[in-house]
Parts: sequence; structure tokens; C-alpha cells
Amino acid sequence: MQADGIPGFALTFAAPAKINLALHVVGQRADGHHLLESLVTFAECGDRVGLTAADRDRFTVSGHFATDLSAEGNDGNLVLRARDLLRRELAAQGGMAGPVHLHLEKNLPVASGIGGGSADAAATLRGLLSLWGAAVEAARLNSLALQLGADVPMCLDRGPLVARGIGEDITPLPELPPFDVVLVNPLVAVSTPVIFRSLVRKTNPALVLPEDARSTAEWLTAMAAMRNDLEPPARAHEPMIETVSNALRDAGAALVRMSGSGATCFGVFADTKSAERAAETISAGHPRWYVQATRTAGKSG
Repeated sequence: MQADGIPGFALTFAAPAKINLALHVVGQRADGHHLLESLVTFAECGDRVGLTAADRDRFTVSGHFATDLSAEGNDGNLVLRARDLLRRELAAQGGMAGPVHLHLEKNLPVASGIGGGSADAAATLRGLLSLWGAAVEAARLNSLALQLGADVPMCLDRGPLVARGIGEDITPLPELPPFDVVLVNPLVAVSTPVIFRSLVRKTNPALVLPEDARSTAEWLTAMAAMRNDLEPPARAHEPMIETVSNALRDAGAALVRMSGSGATCFGVFADTKSAERAAETISAGHPRWYVQATRTAGKSG
């Protein structure tokens, strides 16, 4: 999905926010990785990645949360890791992968539970394949994405899905409807490893999808019976999560839940205008928070 263009770049790819509508921890592998079952969708809001051919590799950043990243010498950044990984893959195939100027427009908070870094990496992989005129077989691309992080393969998909395993076992869920939501983060970073280590129970009841839900109301009823098993330890680690949840409920959300390992919470609202009004109300009361009304991907009608 190519987004509206960032000026000065040949290509711009969207990196939409990932929302875990539910996240069940159902086990743990011998290597320590937790086994998950998660209902996932993607928002219209997110970061953007700009790409253009250059005489040498460059990486620049802009956007509201750009200062939370380092543009120079940060080889741990997922955008740069995606570039380097794909370049090695194409070189092994005898392909060309010339110098590129990558620009990350960082609109999502860092370490916020909505997959910003993973979405950035996925957008970089898609964008570079287009810029370089290259192709990688789908299963191999997913394997490369998994090397970058458990959430990166699902961010390549960008549609409603169920993710299982450590996140790599993906089943599209085209029947999931779109939702009008408000995303709220109090701008406190939450460490995913810390939250997983704080889990008291590593084996919890499995995710159960409704068999015949079609309408938004039917899906909301089904989702109300689901959970985010990371929410209790995250709340214990960061009490502001409860404050955020209460703000969304007070604004009229029909369903409130934390996404991922936090601290972002989402509220589902009746329609776009209700979500926008709620975002305005929450922003007025908490001007330093990240508050965004948006709509999720899904089948309308």
C-alpha cells in the first residue's frame, strides 16, 4: 500500500498502527518464546517510510516522535535492519540493491504496543522491493520478516487476521468489520520483555472466534469475552494504563482494552463522529497524551 507521497521521495509506503483487539498467551516454548493467539487489525493512522535511490545510503527521520529515535549510527533501528537484511538476500540471489535514502516519518509513539517499529520494518521491505524492482517469494519474505521481529510478518499483511505461535502463523480474517476507535497512550514507554517476564500464568484459555458474527455489534459482543493477558502485568508495571482506560470509558467507548504490551489502549466507538468527539475530550483533559481517532481495516457492509 503506497501512501500519499513524502516530498522529495520517489516512493512512500504506509506503516499502519497494529492493534491487538485481543491477545491470549496460551503457552511457552522451550526456548522461552511465548505462544500467542491474537486478533489483530490495522488502523488508518501510522508512520510513513519514504524511499528514493541515492549515491550513498542515508537515513533521516521526521514526525512528532522523531526525537525518540536516532537517525545517525543507529544500526539497531528496524528500518535499517530491514534494508540490510533484504540487501543481503537479494545479493545472494545475484540481484542489485543500490544505495537508498530512507526516511521515516515517525507519527506513532515508540514502545507503545501498536507495532510501530514492526510496521516500519514491513513498510521498508515492501518499499525496497518496489524501488529495487526485485521480488522475493512470499514464504521467504515472511521468513525474513520474522528475523526482524515476531510482529513483522503480520505487518506485511496489514489486514484483519488471527496470529498464532509467536506471531508467524497468520490466518486472514476478511470478515472482521472496521471499527471506529480512539488510540490513547500516556507517553510512557513499556518494555515488552519486562511485561512477558511478569506474567503469572503462561498457559491461559485459547482465543475463541465467533462462528457466525457478521455485524459490528456481534463482533463487539464476541470481543468483550476475549482478553489481553498482558494487560494485568502491564497495569501493575505502569498504573497510568488504568487512567487511560478510565478516560476512554468516561468518553463513551463500548469496549476498552490495552493493545500489545502497552501502554496504548484503544476504545471502540459507535461511529466516526463519536470517536472524534471522544478524542477531542480526552485531549483537552490530557494535552500531553498521544490521542488519535482513527478507523481500522475491515470489511464494510
